[in-house]
Amino acid sequence: MSNHHKIHYVELPSTDFTAMQAFYGAMFGWEFEDYGGQYLAFSGAGVEGGFTPVDAPPPRGGALVILYSDDLAASEQALIAAGASIVERHEFPGGTRFHFLDPSGNELAVWSKA
Repeated sequence: MSNHHKIHYVELPSTDFTAMQAFYGAMFGWEFEDYGGQYLAFSGAGVEGGFTPVDAPPPRGGALVILYSDDLAASEQALIAAGASIVERHEFPGGTRFHFLDPSGNELAVWSKA
């Protein structure tokens, strides 16, 4: 199978690498490689990516990274316990999902089949 035109890498803005590493490491088990405080790469997320430094949280409404969960309620409770803000919940044909804000203000979602 060719990788041509497939999503290869995802970058998320970060206002605090330490908070992002702690949050995503504890919540999802992602692993990290720090490039001297200028960039923080992650792996173990299904697709590799990284965090790029920014001074202010990004606006909501941009591209959306959506994670899958086998137990949506448990994932939501774990995210709340980890300090995420749940900002939206909704059902759709075949499933349900919620959106959350990470420590840098990035909006991501978690979904599960109905």
